[in-house]
Amino acid sequence: MMELPFIPMKYKKIFIISITLIFVLEIVYSFVSCSSREPILDAEPRKLTDEDYVGSQTCQSCHPQAFRDWQYSHHDQAMMEAHDHSVKGEFNTTFTSQGVTSRFYKSGGKYYVNTEGADGNYHDYEIVYTYGISPLQQYIVKFPDGKLQCLRTAWDVEKKEWFDLYSKDRIEAGEWMHWTGGGLNWNTMCADCHSTNVHKNFDEASEIFNTTFSIINVACEACHGPGKKHVDWVSSPDYDGSGYGEKVQLYLTSSLTSKQQVDQCARCHSRRVQHTEAFNHEGEYMDHYSPEILRDNIYFPDGQIRDEVYVYGSFVQSKMYQNGVKCTDCHNPHSLELKAIGNALCSQCHVKEKYDTPDHHFHAINTAGSACVSCHMPGRTYMGNDFRRDHSFRVPRPDLSVKYNTPNACNQCHEEQSAAWAAESIIKLFGPERKPHYSEVLTEASTGSESAIPKLIDLSEDGTQPAIVRATAIWYLDQTISQESKAAIIRSLKSNENIVRHTAATVLGDLEPEEKLRHLGPLLNDKVRTVRIAAASAMADVPKEQMKPEVRTGFDKAIKEYQASLAVRADFPGGQFEKGQYFERTGEFHLAEAAYLRAIKFDDHFNVARLNLAHLYNRLQKNEKAIDLFKTVIEQEPGYGGAYYSLGLLYAEENRMEDAAEYLSKATELEDNPRIFYNLGIVYQQLDQPDQAEKTYLKGLHLDPNNLDLSYALGVLHVQQEQLEMAKPYIEKLLRAYPENQQLKQLWMMIVSGKP
Repeated sequence: MMELPFIPMKYKKIFIISITLIFVLEIVYSFVSCSSREPILDAEPRKLTDEDYVGSQTCQSCHPQAFRDWQYSHHDQAMMEAHDHSVKGEFNTTFTSQGVTSRFYKSGGKYYVNTEGADGNYHDYEIVYTYGISPLQQYIVKFPDGKLQCLRTAWDVEKKEWFDLYSKDRIEAGEWMHWTGGGLNWNTMCADCHSTNVHKNFDEASEIFNTTFSIINVACEACHGPGKKHVDWVSSPDYDGSGYGEKVQLYLTSSLTSKQQVDQCARCHSRRVQHTEAFNHEGEYMDHYSPEILRDNIYFPDGQIRDEVYVYGSFVQSKMYQNGVKCTDCHNPHSLELKAIGNALCSQCHVKEKYDTPDHHFHAINTAGSACVSCHMPGRTYMGNDFRRDHSFRVPRPDLSVKYNTPNACNQCHEEQSAAWAAESIIKLFGPERKPHYSEVLTEASTGSESAIPKLIDLSEDGTQPAIVRATAIWYLDQTISQESKAAIIRSLKSNENIVRHTAATVLGDLEPEEKLRHLGPLLNDKVRTVRIAAASAMADVPKEQMKPEVRTGFDKAIKEYQASLAVRADFPGGQFEKGQYFERTGEFHLAEAAYLRAIKFDDHFNVARLNLAHLYNRLQKNEKAIDLFKTVIEQEPGYGGAYYSLGLLYAEENRMEDAAEYLSKATELEDNPRIFYNLGIVYQQLDQPDQAEKTYLKGLHLDPNNLDLSYALGVLHVQQEQLEMAKPYIEKLLRAYPENQQLKQLWMMIVSGKP
């Protein structure tokens, strides 16, 4: 295909995406060498078994109050066998949504549903488990291949009625989000956080699950770790009533710092990617998971919650977290209930006389507008009826809503008013000046403005800012062509923050091999497993003979950890996609092809895998297969300009210029990318249509007046057409940028002499 250079971040479309979803902090103001960190955990984490667990009833004997608080909580009822005491829904009725009618009924003391199956036909399915308790309850069906599937029809516990989790979408049988597909598969999507000591046990070859858990719900030991050693110790004759010892240590105790506690809760209360087969409580949060940063398709550009992100990513942005507040300052850790009602909760720390007054919130007392959470914790509804609040505790910024269309708390209540009205109201109440906030930089970066680059660099290196924000700044910097950006990302590899090092290592996969050895090599021995994994992934294509012995040793260990993490995610389309990328980097193209095909098999609309596979086929000179893949993407996503662009380039490579012009022209209608106009102009020249070529180049320059490639193309085009005066300003501009370029000098002499 035509070579695509780096493109300014406003225009960069990622076809070959690096996924570590995947898919997250004490503030430390100094950088330290990764080589001086704590000892590394074993590459193969210790596996916990049923024998390590004693059950919550055993814990009750010494901890009665904690047990009473936990009993009947959301954790206690996270998952239960389907019996009369656990099922909340009405199982003597039918419910219809999007053309599918589900009939719920009981027979022989068991619960059943008759509904559309994976083949598009109706079948009877036994409900084996309930999932959750409020505000909704889901129901789980067991399939022969070990899969447990969650129905998309759920029970609204408060309204006492059935509802569709995806009521606006007609999802066909066979699709990822059909209730029989991967999107509602318990083993893949849910199990790790709803039961205790879960082992997914997915066999990739047969695509069969043998998932196990030690305790069905989120029991005491899900958070505090396996209790057998602790119980044996306190039951022994040597027990003297003293505190925890190293041999009997339980986890998630009351003595933890904010960072330690939040990280332990984060294993379930975060949007993250799992890297170890099962959580064993050893090491840090990021030894087992990598959290999502504030990417603007998951969070709003300013960092507010958008998609379902489970609290952690918003809370670690907050001043509360930065100042040592932890989960249990507001929540009872066992009942999960708030420790106080309404503004009294905030008044634990914030002076009531100063903040719980109309002089501060400008609303009448005891109204919705006077509630602290209304302004500082707006929320969104997930799963149909589950309202969850944003835990970043930010000040409303309707001025950013005006500029960037982000939400704000004011308009969440005043829906009839505009963001401009809200912004003006804030000015009237608090004046025109707002305190500087990272959201201003992130929102500007989300537009692709190159003016954001120096601000992003400053943000990425500001140790007073939340680590997840700094990591997000690095992600944005990676979407630019700035050498300063690259240098800042490389400097971030030495950050003391795990998520910053991880993100920097993840985005530096396109460095040259010698640069990878120099900059990423030290991270192969990082103290944190996911950082080592990110470094190994990026270095997978570095020839081993170029590695020094000590680097080779670290790489061999880290690459095994990376391979193990890929196996953990082999049941995800994204996991197979990442395997495909890995095998491409190692030159095992047949394995890459198989992984991409399996990703598409898991989710027929997972088009990022199709795009990568198409590029792989092009690399292997199987262009007809590549063309078919691009056409499928276009059929499924007719509004995605990148697919038209790639197909147009491929047709140009095949010298099918009429086809190339058709698809590149369509791409220009969908994407404001000057590079598309550049390639389309070249195609028009190949078709001997100089007027069309000129118009196309000029449209591209209108988008990016400083684009030198387009200036060069126009200059050469005019020289070829013997329009020397018209070529002059373009070649003159290029000479100012490249005064020593011999080819440009020759063109200039040709123009000056008037002899093309």
